[in-house]
Amino acid sequence: MAKQKTQFVCQNCGYISLKWMGRCPECNEWNTMVEEIIMPEDKIQEQISLLKPPAIAVDLEKVDLKEEERIKTGINEFDRVLGGGIVPGSVVLIAGDPGVGKSTLMTQIVPGLKGKKVLYVTGEESVKQLKLRTERLNFPKSFQSKNFLVLAETNLNLVINVIEEVNPDIIIIDSIQTMYRPELESAPGSVSQVRECASVLMQLAKNTGKSILLVGHVTKDGLIAGPKVLEHMVDTVLQFEGERHQAYRILRAVKNRFGSTNEIGIFEMTTEGLKEVKNPSEIFLSERTFGVSGSSVVACIEGTRPLLVEVQALVTPASYGTPQRTSIGFDYHRLSVLLAVLEKKVGVRLSGNDVFIKIVGGLRIDEPAIDLGVVTAIVSSLKDIPVDSQSVVVGEVGLAGEVRSVTQIEKRIQESAKLGFKKIIIPKNNTRGLKIDAEIEIVGVRKVNQALEELLNI
Repeated sequence: MAKQKTQFVCQNCGYISLKWMGRCPECNEWNTMVEEIIMPEDKIQEQISLLKPPAIAVDLEKVDLKEEERIKTGINEFDRVLGGGIVPGSVVLIAGDPGVGKSTLMTQIVPGLKGKKVLYVTGEESVKQLKLRTERLNFPKSFQSKNFLVLAETNLNLVINVIEEVNPDIIIIDSIQTMYRPELESAPGSVSQVRECASVLMQLAKNTGKSILLVGHVTKDGLIAGPKVLEHMVDTVLQFEGERHQAYRILRAVKNRFGSTNEIGIFEMTTEGLKEVKNPSEIFLSERTFGVSGSSVVACIEGTRPLLVEVQALVTPASYGTPQRTSIGFDYHRLSVLLAVLEKKVGVRLSGNDVFIKIVGGLRIDEPAIDLGVVTAIVSSLKDIPVDSQSVVVGEVGLAGEVRSVTQIEKRIQESAKLGFKKIIIPKNNTRGLKIDAEIEIVGVRKVNQALEELLNI
């Protein structure tokens, strides 16, 4: 009998080594190298040949470019992020932290898939647990449960046999980390198993035209658990974000072969499941307090949707030698840059103060257009002067203290006017050729000093 060969595979990034190492040289993570048995090449090809049909070359001129009709889920936020609905024959990966609501979202889309047979494969829950969730989500009485089949199984070979037997239109795998193929000696959730199972499901989708939705977990760093190649194999990658203790969730497209990656969907987690947020700006500003220093309203763009969010800052004297710099929902390094600009170019001394920044509502915003709003909130808290409550701030702050132009300024202005704000501070360059019919005062500024003078009268 031939001796089994082994290799060590990093469970974080997929790096392969012939010997064990305490630290992965690719991703620099400790204790992630796990020993796995190398399958003989002839055995791998034998298993692949059972799933793949014979390859056939096709004349390019005979390829039909007729656009296939997308499958609507009935949840507008989900459909918009996908680009209009689920594409037949596509593989979609929905990733997120544990408890964020991935399984809830997958269950909620089932009633909207009218006329489609759905197979829900759960590897983490029993059939009774899934039944309890459907009861909690109050499925409509008109829902035809005969088109909703549930399978509690983790062996992918058995799952494929059931798929061939029931012939569903849409398959939900919850989650891909629990699936395994017995031909591989490694444990479920390992890099080899996740990669192999995803490859088999990808081939199944392309050969049969069935749509497959994969639920995936993320690591402590926010990356999708398993090898990076998993993201390259699937057609669409959706990131489900949100704090577990916050009510709001954001569905963001990281990759989409059939649509734009600029769209986001916003949901609110309730006792009856996820509910779509039609007007997110109004929701995020609903608890805003007036006449309090350290608060400003900024107009940002998430995808193609304008959002008005509140930025809060707290500046206090440092209790220790080294002042603290803390940011929630805002990039820490960008905060350090803005504080340096305030010190050097604006003349605001912050070296002896602790600075805390928070984006209200559990959002995380990386857009540089909120720089001016962050700076305004910091100075407002330091001087203990409230920002004009009827004003919105937009602008990127440069290293020379200048306010740089931003994109899609018309959408930001229209959203501000729609919510009843009276004034908006924008970069001076954005006022050139600006044609907009909105009942709001538009003030263009070139320097941070000008914005602070307009908003704080200092």
